[in-house]
Amino acid sequence: MRTTMRIDDDLMSELKERAKRERVSLTRLVNRVLRAGVAASKQAVRSKKPYREPPAMLGAAKVDLRKALSVAAALDDEALVQKLSSPR
Repeated sequence: MRTTMRIDDDLMSELKERAKRERVSLTRLVNRVLRAGVAASKQAVRSKKPYREPPAMLGAAKVDLRKALSVAAALDDEALVQKLSSPR
C-alpha cells in the first residue's frame, strides 16, 4: 500500500543512514521499524499490571459509623453556624 506521510527531518536522516548501513531499501527498513514498534507497544500494554493500593490500618473508628450521616450533618451545621457568626 502506498501512502504519504510527514516524517521529521532528523528522523528521516537517521533512517536513511541506517538503511544505507544495513544495505536495505528505505521502504523495507521503515516497515521493519514500524512492525517492531507496534509489537513492542502491544507487549507493553499486555505486561502492565493494574495498580492496587495496599490496605492501611487507620485504627479504630472514633465515632459510631452506623450514624455517620447524622455526624456529617452535625459537622455541616457546626461549620455553617461558625461561618454565619463570623464578622464579614
